[in-house]
Amino acid sequence: QVQLVESGGGLVQPGESLRLSCAASEFTSDVHGIGWFRQAPGKEREGVSCLTIPDGVTYYADSVKGRFAISRDNTKNTVYLQMNSLKPEDTAVYYCATDCPYILTGAAGIKYVGQGIQVTVSS
Repeated sequence: QVQLVESGGGLVQPGESLRLSCAASEFTSDVHGIGWFRQAPGKEREGVSCLTIPDGVTYYADSVKGRFAISRDNTKNTVYLQMNSLKPEDTAVYYCATDCPYILTGAAGIKYVGQGIQVTVSS
């Protein structure tokens, strides 16, 4: 059982940056990718970004391309989401989860997911 713990959320003003972290207890053989989706009140779940394991291929939603960057520290079993030029529409609860097809398409079947962390972008 893989446990995922997110950190780094908070309240920022438009244009500012945040870095989310997702610490995994381990990466088991059934984990082929890890990334982030978000959910705002009254809206459907949206895939934000994903990184395949072990190849490290990255994927981004069009809404965050050029502003967000996903990365992984293999020594710490931690995945990061660097979020720059934040906009009010980025406000949501962000979840770390596996694997990429489920994260990016919104399909049911996510095997492991964290508890979520709030990101609020407001002036």
